[in-house]
Amino acid sequence: MDWATILRNFLCQKKASILERWFNLIMESYPGDSLFLKQEKDRFANPVGYTISQEIETLYEGLLQGVASDKLITSLDNIIRIRAVQDFSPSQAVSFVFRLKQAIRDELDKEIHEGQISKELLKFESKIDELALLAFDIYMKCRENIYEIRVNKLKAEVVGALKLSGKKSNAYQVKK
Repeated sequence: MDWATILRNFLCQKKASILERWFNLIMESYPGDSLFLKQEKDRFANPVGYTISQEIETLYEGLLQGVASDKLITSLDNIIRIRAVQDFSPSQAVSFVFRLKQAIRDELDKEIHEGQISKELLKFESKIDELALLAFDIYMKCRENIYEIRVNKLKAEVVGALKLSGKKSNAYQVKK
């Protein structure tokens, strides 16, 4: 059995604990209500926690199965859209991807130190790095959309104010 298969087997065996650790690491990036985000499982009471939980599982499975990056974009997009509208810097918004490395290292600590999977783990972590780059691209597109919406709203407000002031000035002139 090759080392890639051995690593994949370890990652599959420890999937639940890796995902739980990854989720908890992500939730720690949220100030204040991270306990609520971790514990509330209802998708309507906690849409942020629910979405992140569902999408990181999809991302993890995609990485394990070697799914093409464009298939992972939807899951990344669902998480990034949440983080793009929150008070996260760009690095904080995409840092959740890198937290997977920590979760895996924590869960496979024994196997890593025994030298069973070190080289293959580095290759797998390269896939995580590629995922982070995709996440950053998605984040930038989301932020561009947010700024575009703000600019359009501001333009509409200015046009509305000008129209309103024009009507008042016309009405004022008629009365004189």
